[in-house]
Amino acid sequence: MTPSLDAIARPSGGLAMVAMDQRESLRDMFDKAGAGRPADDVLVEFKLAVAQTLGPMASGFLLDRHYGFDLVRDGGLLPPSTGLILAADDLTQDDGGPVEETGLDRTALGFDLSGVSALKLLIIWRRDSLREKRVQLARDFIAAARERGVLSVLEPVVRATPGELGSGTWNADEAIREAALELSPLGASLYKVQVPLGGAGSAGEQRTASESLAATITGPWVVLSQGVARERFLDAVLAACRAGASGFLAGRALWSDVVGSPNPAERLREVSVPRMTALLDVVDREARPWSQA
Repeated sequence: MTPSLDAIARPSGGLAMVAMDQRESLRDMFDKAGAGRPADDVLVEFKLAVAQTLGPMASGFLLDRHYGFDLVRDGGLLPPSTGLILAADDLTQDDGGPVEETGLDRTALGFDLSGVSALKLLIIWRRDSLREKRVQLARDFIAAARERGVLSVLEPVVRATPGELGSGTWNADEAIREAALELSPLGASLYKVQVPLGGAGSAGEQRTASESLAATITGPWVVLSQGVARERFLDAVLAACRAGASGFLAGRALWSDVVGSPNPAERLREVSVPRMTALLDVVDREARPWSQA
């Protein structure tokens, strides 16, 4: 039987989850931090440091299968209270560039899912000729997760078409809401959504935008931190939770400035643990329990 979201939730019913499934984008982050293009073992070492330091604080921990998954799952780095989430997305991405398209990682879907509570799929959402194909991709993913007896976490990230950029008609928040109307009713266990306004609004603006977004989402939802300045993410989570979100699933807002550090474990304890502690407080006080969504 598929578990409930309690498998990746805090006792309060809120969700406070850490994302560590970045692959080539993480390698590029090292390069941009001045640490050069790291070998695979450097990526694994960093992911293990994040798992050891932030994993025990999180209600869920998201990881890819490529770098360190078995070491995290089989090495006892996560306590039973932290549900393990496996990325099931196959990424189309140029070196140093953003993810352009995704598909289902059939290897991940056929993986030994012992100890795994949920699968996650990133979908790049655009108003283009592939739109219906992406909707079907979401349906296939949700069905595959259900067949494997695990939760499904659906993560659409909106992108403009060249025509929208050229005409000046692109509005990211409108696209985020439109994607939610299209994809959240498909039945994923959890909908992971971009923060409205990129987290850059005032407290009132953020709350209003979050409420507008909430009105378009079916089922439990959490926010991600992509595109949000680290110092704004806490306030963005607060606004989202007050609007009905059940919490967050975030990576960069927690650890991006640790990338390239000569002692990542020490740096994570210095800067990332306090951030996570503050976010946990917000989730426990303000998040809507997933069962009430």
